[in-house]
Amino acid sequence: MKIFEVKNKCIHSTKGECLLGAREMGSHACYMIYGILKSKEKGRSVKSGPGHEEIILAMKGDLEVTGFYSGDLKEGVALYLEGDQECLLENKGVSDAVYIIAGGHTETGHH
Repeated sequence: MKIFEVKNKCIHSTKGECLLGAREMGSHACYMIYGILKSKEKGRSVKSGPGHEEIILAMKGDLEVTGFYSGDLKEGVALYLEGDQECLLENKGVSDAVYIIAGGHTETGHH
């Protein structure tokens, strides 16, 4: 069993994200990203890439999404992307927003 302190790692990241992936898990089966979008921050790209799929969940705060899907991603609502589908996230709120991305390989996608 492994425990990961993702929030503090994310706060100290220059990207605003903390990735738990193959390096931490020892497996390519799945990964998770914990992201913090500062108030008024925009242009954060989310894109799973070829051979991958992702679910983006707005955990705290509402996000505005543009790109493959355009609209509001309200707190507690998730969006599914696969392959080269790309979206940009924006936080129009007055406090930080938090999102979680859970991803993995498609049936044919392997490293």
